Order: sequence, then structure tokens, then C-alpha cells
Amino acid sequence: MTTLSDKNKTESFKEVQNVFTQHMRDPENNPAPEGVEDRRIGVYRELVYNNIQSFIGNSFPVIRKIIADDQWHEMLRDYVSHHKSHTPLFPKMPQEFLQYLEQERGEHPEDHPFLLELAHYEWLEIALSIDTREIDLSNIDQTGDLLECVPALNPISMAVAYTWPVHEISPSNLLDTPPNEKTYIIVYRKKDDEVGFIVLNPVSAKLIEYLQDNEIKTGREILTKIAYEINHPNADVVIQGGLEMMQGFLDKDILLGTKK
Repeated sequence: MTTLSDKNKTESFKEVQNVFTQHMRDPENNPAPEGVEDRRIGVYRELVYNNIQSFIGNSFPVIRKIIADDQWHEMLRDYVSHHKSHTPLFPKMPQEFLQYLEQERGEHPEDHPFLLELAHYEWLEIALSIDTREIDLSNIDQTGDLLECVPALNPISMAVAYTWPVHEISPSNLLDTPPNEKTYIIVYRKKDDEVGFIVLNPVSAKLIEYLQDNEIKTGREILTKIAYEINHPNADVVIQGGLEMMQGFLDKDILLGTKK
């Protein structure tokens, strides 16, 4: 039986716990629990913040390299102070940071204009590497005819169109204005669990788009449709070029074969 005294002790502990966690998140605006020596609680303050900022920095290595230390710590302090995570799992923290950038950070004049797209690109590699799915080849013919059968796209892949050439951004290549053309990239996990990416041109990006969730159309039918859409005078040229693209995709594990 729970007594009134037990209940009061529980509520008192929860209050202290809440004060402690608020102080860990934002020590400048939330005082530490009373009666705790600052030197002792300072150890926890540094441990919590340093673990988070180090993990985020390792998860987004290009972003960490291109942002000055002062700006980096200002951003991470803001993230720790204000973002309410939806999961306690550490591997999911990069996704939480991406959500912070998308929904909470807002506009900061010192932020690079490509920050959000670069963060998404770096997060994609993490997301695919920890995806719990396995590549299932039980209903795949790995040597099937890519033109006459239904090509099977690797389900552990994601194709994205970016305004910025995110794969080229580095400390020595910081752009102020985006190029005229979009950058098409597909990120994928190979059979050996290594994550790779390739840059697509508009035609190969369209091919990937049509291969996604395709259950009935053969490779030839998809390429014929593309030839019509781009108004190419010779569909056979598009089909042959598309076959070479698909063979390249197959070699890289972007395509797994054809559906049985």
C-alpha cells in the first residue's frame, strides 16, 4: 500500500529530477537543484553536452567541418535546450537533429543556404546503414532479362533531387548560389551492407523514378515511355542506353535483378 509519505517522496524526487534535467538542457536559464555543489553537477553538464555534440558532429562530418566552432556550439546548445526528442535511442539522434533543422531552427543569417539539404544528404547514409531490413532475393532472378522482365529495384535505397550539389560541398567548396540544374542522387545499401551513392542525370533519375514501386512494366516498356516523354527521335537509342544504365545499376546493387 502506498502511503501519503511515499507519495510525497515520489513527487519530491520527480521535482528534483525535472529541475536536474532542465538544468542539463539549458544551464544558463535553469538553475541546478539546490544543495548540489556546482563542481559536481558541472561534470554531468559537460558530459551530457559533449556526448551529444560529439555524436552529432560525427554523424554530420561535412557540416561540422564547414561551420566555425562558435557557430557550431551555438547551434548545438540551441538544439539541446529546445528540441524535444521523440525517441531515447541514440542511433536516432541524427534524425532528431535533422527535424530540428527542418522545423525549429528557423532562418539564421550565418547559416549556409544549403545547410538543410546537406544535413538531409548526410543523414540518408546513416538512415540506410541502420535500416533493419535485409535484402530479400527469394523472389528475384539475379540474371533475369532487364528489358523483357520487370526490373527489381533495391528497396533499401532512396533517390533525391537537391537544389544544391550536396555531394561536392566541402570547406574548400562553399557555394553562395545554387546551380541552374538540380542534383539527382540515389543513396543505397549494397548486399555487403556498405552504403554507396551515385549522381544521376535527368534521364537516369526518371528511370529510377519509374522503377520505384513498379510491379508490372518491363524494362523495355519503361524505357519506351521515357523515350516518348523526352521526345527522342529514335526510341531504340534510348532503350539501348537505358539497358546500359540498368546494367550499371545491377553491378552496383541498385538493381537486384528481375522479379519472378
